[in-house]
Amino acid sequence: MKIEKVVVGYLKENCYILEKNNQVLLVDPGDEAEKIKEKINNRKVLGILITHAHPDHIGALSAFKDIPVYSFSNLEEKECTIGKFKFNVIFNPGHTSDSVSYYFKEYNILFSGDFIFHESVGRCDLPTGNTENMKQSISKIKAYPNNMIIYPGHGDKTTLEHEINNNVYFK
Repeated sequence: MKIEKVVVGYLKENCYILEKNNQVLLVDPGDEAEKIKEKINNRKVLGILITHAHPDHIGALSAFKDIPVYSFSNLEEKECTIGKFKFNVIFNPGHTSDSVSYYFKEYNILFSGDFIFHESVGRCDLPTGNTENMKQSISKIKAYPNNMIIYPGHGDKTTLEHEINNNVYFK
């Protein structure tokens, strides 16, 4: 699977384009729809994965009409398949009550939205945020492989091992 990161909007949100066989999934089209569409080019978009409903993660969603959208509101916490893409849905409330991560076990990668950042986590003081839920979500994610690569909603990628060893919120 090929992964392209498109940084969009004034909050520099990471939109990801995941590609297999000229077909793609989008993760969090937050802003600058034309910039995202230019990167997609002529590839077929099979679906859009939303990690949570903050505007900086869904701002360009309306530009992708007729493409199925997958989010907390219509997913279960289980393995899903869209075309050739297979992933696990992980509910991880804390930053928001609707926070979802997507784990691609075959590649050992996680798209975390604003759940986990490099050496930080998403704020819990915004509407529907909850510090206790964040603690539970962090505890839950620690069961995944330490060498899992995490692609966050903002900033640079990291690994679970790095976060366990360096992220104050994981202590």
